[in-house]
Amino acid sequence: MGAFRSFLADECGQGLVEYALIIALVSVVAIGALSYLGGKASNTLNNSASVLTN
Repeated sequence: MGAFRSFLADECGQGLVEYALIIALVSVVAIGALSYLGGKASNTLNNSASVLTN
């Protein structure tokens, strides 16, 4: 039982898990922003191209 208690009290991997969660959150936000802004940029470039070709 003592080994189980010491396993639960050990916090060595806690920092790694926190960093992994932060990286995952930043990745999700970045992907969402790129998806949203990427479509807007594509529409703007297509409109500019159509104006220039006419």
